[in-house]
Amino acid sequence: MTKIAIVVLNWNQPQLTTNTVDSILKIKTPNFNYKIFLVDNSSSDNSASIFEKKYKGNTLIEQIQTGSNLGYVGNNVGIKKSLKEKYDYTLLINNDVIVDPDFLSELLNGAKLGYDLVGPKIYFAPGYEYHSDWYSKKEIGKVLWSVGGKIDWNNVYGSNLGVDQVDKGQFDTNNDNIDFLTGCCLLVNNQVFKKIGLLDDKYFMYLEDLAFCQRAKKSQYKMAYIYKSKIWHVNSGSSKSGGNLHDYFITRNRLYFGIKHASPKTKFALVRESIRQLLSPKSSYWKKRGIVDFYIHKLNKGSWQ
Repeated sequence: MTKIAIVVLNWNQPQLTTNTVDSILKIKTPNFNYKIFLVDNSSSDNSASIFEKKYKGNTLIEQIQTGSNLGYVGNNVGIKKSLKEKYDYTLLINNDVIVDPDFLSELLNGAKLGYDLVGPKIYFAPGYEYHSDWYSKKEIGKVLWSVGGKIDWNNVYGSNLGVDQVDKGQFDTNNDNIDFLTGCCLLVNNQVFKKIGLLDDKYFMYLEDLAFCQRAKKSQYKMAYIYKSKIWHVNSGSSKSGGNLHDYFITRNRLYFGIKHASPKTKFALVRESIRQLLSPKSSYWKKRGIVDFYIHKLNKGSWQ
């Protein structure tokens, strides 16, 4: 049978992570076998002991310690394990989701249609919508977070399709006309990693999923959103959006991504914009620090403490 390695990355969020893992353990497995690689990103709390106690003796779960905080690209530790043990696919999935019991079998069915990277329909978990006051009680749990993504190449911004819309079946078609699939939940044929390599660790966190998808597309691999696969995302549950961290990594990594993948015209515009931001008294310290670090090639964790 098809073998799937499921990589769940934890950093100081044991309750979120166990909720996710417990949800995965309830999935149906009609056409595959799986193992969960629970990768702890050098948590400073008692995550490791909680996992050891809760999952001791469970042969479906293997715990791995990274040894240091590697950011989102700590997933590479699990991917390497998947490749070493000759799994067919690797599922990268956030530690802040709840899954439908059929989500992975539907993703695999989608992959077998000829796609190398596939992602599910992702809803906001109830109560975690951006605009919870927009929706009626019966719409909660049906508000979309992502059905694939598009990149605005003129401005180098990626955005999730369908976000904030109530699911009324308008996205009930598999879609391969997309620029990226979010790293929140991404099933990858291991042949892709063998050909193009792992996640780029220079990003540390943010935009590494866009970059990986672009590298895959340039190598002629196919990706698609698979509408029958469904999960619910506790939005920003594992990494709070906004603030200094967001300012630093998004600013720096957007430059890094754009200079690697955008058109010459857009690259010039990015450089010009970055100079304006450096000179502007309205730009935050961490935005400016991100720009400087990009130009001096201080990547990965960079100046962030």
